[in-house]
Amino acid sequence: MAQLSCGYRNGTDRMVIVRCIGPDEFFLERVVFPFELLSFLAPPGSVVEIWTHGLGGPELMESLPVEQLSLEPDEPTAPTGTAPRTLSIAPDPENSREPADWQEAV
Repeated sequence: MAQLSCGYRNGTDRMVIVRCIGPDEFFLERVVFPFELLSFLAPPGSVVEIWTHGLGGPELMESLPVEQLSLEPDEPTAPTGTAPRTLSIAPDPENSREPADWQEAV
């Protein structure tokens, strides 16, 4: 089963529970402390729920698809008939007389 590399950072000042529910009985539940980063693997199509504890008991803060937490870059897409744009690095200034900066290649 293919899995996405994902990350969630708790930007609140309260402890939260991250619950990930996915296909084929996939389930992950972790406590994430304030300002902590949780890295995890999950199958595409999973749903991530962020829970906290309020005065009335557990409260669902947020629910989102796991794809929004993916750390993997999307494949570049280009219009039909054109090549994708890429970035290249100019030669090293110590070994060349050209300036060292980013140059865009088409």
